[in-house]
Amino acid sequence: MKKLSAALVALLFVLALAACGQKIAEPPASSAPAASAAPGTSQEVTLKVGASSVPHAEILNNVKAKLKTEGVNLEVIEFNDYVQPNVQVFEKQLDANFFQHQPYLDQFNLDKKQNLVKVVGVHIEPFGAYSQKVKSAADLKEGASVAIPNDPSNAGRALALMEKNGLIKLKDGVGIKGTVQDVVENSKKLQIKELDPAMLPRTVGEFDLALINTNYALQANLLPTKDALFMEDKNSPYVNILVSRPDNKDSEAMQKLAKELNSEDTKKFIEDKYKGAIVPAF
Repeated sequence: MKKLSAALVALLFVLALAACGQKIAEPPASSAPAASAAPGTSQEVTLKVGASSVPHAEILNNVKAKLKTEGVNLEVIEFNDYVQPNVQVFEKQLDANFFQHQPYLDQFNLDKKQNLVKVVGVHIEPFGAYSQKVKSAADLKEGASVAIPNDPSNAGRALALMEKNGLIKLKDGVGIKGTVQDVVENSKKLQIKELDPAMLPRTVGEFDLALINTNYALQANLLPTKDALFMEDKNSPYVNILVSRPDNKDSEAMQKLAKELNSEDTKKFIEDKYKGAIVPAF
């Protein structure tokens, strides 16, 4: 009986050790919350925004530090064309872009069957005409060469500006949607050639006149208010806009970016840096 009792005690002792071992291996009944979930803190959100280098990327970079304090990490990716920024937003490689105006976006959506949307308007870039060969539009001789952008919205914009300054006449009613085929009067027989917008500043010396988007003009150190023979006035409908998709247009991070782009600090930055070449639209 004593032997049996001793054996029973030994067995119970082994089982107790085994039970303790299992208990030690189990996770605690409750664990402390992760540091990122602590009260008063939130996870940082990254926004990837495609932009033309000047002035769009510069304007975005100006608000980057402020957004950082609001939990938004703004990543600016620069582009030298007007196609990929929209394609990459649509394909969700980018969250948004900032380089275009509404007429261009409308035409792009129509042509590419996309549905990108405006988030907020930021500034106007008055479109200008530049030359290294003549001092005024009146000095253009018969047969002079004129370069304009080759994308539909900016080509129409350039032709409308030429018409406003007496160089050509367009078919009635076409307005900013005019094409070279809509030119009905060209008394100086101007030779109009369409080029990629980014090429225009680099080839301005090859033409008698070149109509250039301001963002590209600034990259070539051309200041519209100083160097343009003629330019759009402040009533231009071509407000440059922040663009995104319908699914993220109203996200908290996107709306924080929109607010900063329409802030008094951004307005002052635009006015001080670009001195009239870029005009705030808010």
